[in-house]
Amino acid sequence: MEENLRLVVKEGMTGRIDKQLGHHFSQYSRSQIQKWIGDGNVKVNGHSVKPKHKLAVGDEVTIAPEKPQKIDLEPENIPLDIVYEDDDVVVVNKPQGMVVHPAPGHPDHTLVNALLYHCPLSTINGEFRPGIVHRIDKDTSGLLMVAKNDMAHRSLAAQLKAKTNKREYVALVHGVIKDDQGTIDAPIGRSRKDRKKQAIVSDGRHAITHFKVLKRYRHYTLVSCRLETGRTHQIRVHMKSIGHPLAGDPLYGPRKTLPGAGQYLHARLLGFKHPRTGKEMVFTTPLPDYFQKMLDKLDRTDSN
Repeated sequence: MEENLRLVVKEGMTGRIDKQLGHHFSQYSRSQIQKWIGDGNVKVNGHSVKPKHKLAVGDEVTIAPEKPQKIDLEPENIPLDIVYEDDDVVVVNKPQGMVVHPAPGHPDHTLVNALLYHCPLSTINGEFRPGIVHRIDKDTSGLLMVAKNDMAHRSLAAQLKAKTNKREYVALVHGVIKDDQGTIDAPIGRSRKDRKKQAIVSDGRHAITHFKVLKRYRHYTLVSCRLETGRTHQIRVHMKSIGHPLAGDPLYGPRKTLPGAGQYLHARLLGFKHPRTGKEMVFTTPLPDYFQKMLDKLDRTDSN
């Protein structure tokens, strides 16, 4: 990785070292910073510390990130729907059913495996998530931005943190939403009842979703959702919280729902500033066939 990082603590930067470093060096995940602290790669005034160490004004923090491990992931020749590509970024239209990166239970056949076959990727996110700046769920389709080098990754990650990028989804939900538009502002964290689920919890992470009605059916509503934050399962949890779970959602939806391979959710618009040129770039992609065919069916069987 790059050269050592250095930080002198000023007013407003005191508190737990892992949290403060996560704020200041937003291109790295908090778990990555905690690992560096645990490995002794982070020193305060020349001494190793623990993740709970409290910083004080005037402390000098140095971080010596280890060199990235060689990625042992197997590149796979899986077709990709590439919407845009240059030397720094790739915008890809992920199909429903594809996992973004390897994880327990999904060691291969992921988007990362396919991307590794296609092009070089950034190393910032560790061994199993090279290039991945943000994710969408396995059964959500649509646009993802991917970093081909560490410079691009840092820029795109900073834009996500600053909420300056654009992300818009189309979702089909149960029930008829009366308001033409609305905002859901509710913190999201892991469910205390089911560890597989996220939920609205008082001590969760700040989450905001703006929705707008696109079309009403007799039993369903088609909405667009614009994200201010990017929490795990955010749209699925937020829409359920107002009584309109996503159609087809096996985790948060009702047992009786529309047939299909998962939730009807598509990331149709993605915008960001190019990491190298600063140019504002916006990409869109139409609804996939499975989604459009269901809307065509509802037009025939569930229209008002």
